[in-house]
Amino acid sequence: MTGSVEDSPTAHTRAPSIISPPSLVELAAATLRRMIIGGELLCGQRVVENRLTHELGISRPPLREALRVLEREGLVRQVPRKGVIVTPLTLHDIYEICTLRAEFERLAVRLGVPVTEPTRLRRCELALRRMGEAIEAGDEPGYRECSFEFHLSVVGLSGHQRLEEAYRSLQLQVLLSMALNRQARRDRESLAGDLARHQRLLSIIEGGDPDAVLAELAVHGDRTFLDGIEDKVDGHTEAALQWLRRQRETPEDK
Repeated sequence: MTGSVEDSPTAHTRAPSIISPPSLVELAAATLRRMIIGGELLCGQRVVENRLTHELGISRPPLREALRVLEREGLVRQVPRKGVIVTPLTLHDIYEICTLRAEFERLAVRLGVPVTEPTRLRRCELALRRMGEAIEAGDEPGYRECSFEFHLSVVGLSGHQRLEEAYRSLQLQVLLSMALNRQARRDRESLAGDLARHQRLLSIIEGGDPDAVLAELAVHGDRTFLDGIEDKVDGHTEAALQWLRRQRETPEDK
């Protein structure tokens, strides 16, 4: 007897999922996020709705909803009588972001170098290649996101999932500090030069000496934006000021 439809081997095959296209609010939030990460909207700068509705080609309701998304992420905030501003980083914020990031990276190097899993190195190489592709495309915010992914892949050399997840939780904050650093280095270093610094770091990682990798990270050039930073931001806690003085006692690649 011929089997029923229910007995057919293809009867229970699941249809492919239909992925909804991003909404206008999601697209606007993604664009604004990249403008902040890319330095087009600076920390502390007021968000001018009239200008953004014109530039993004959207009306006020989706723009305001997108801004609420970014407010939940901590990228913007509402200020009485001023409106929406890009969340300013205080000196204490910068101190916490930089010290936590550095400790995560140092721990990852201690755990993961020399590298025993070739796939982990290939992940670093892929991130570098994508950084190069972003340069070719003229996509500076995309380049910075790929740069974060490279540093995340360096943390991933540790094979420590919780460490990598903790580092990823800092993504938006690290990207903001990267934007400040890029602004500080813009006159002295092209994106190609920035890429070369990361290529040098990977080459040293491949050499397998963790102390050499840590020495390279110490002069990697990601602290250039700290020059004169206390005159540009508020939040001067004693802990942050002491840390800043120690940073200036350590030479960095210029």
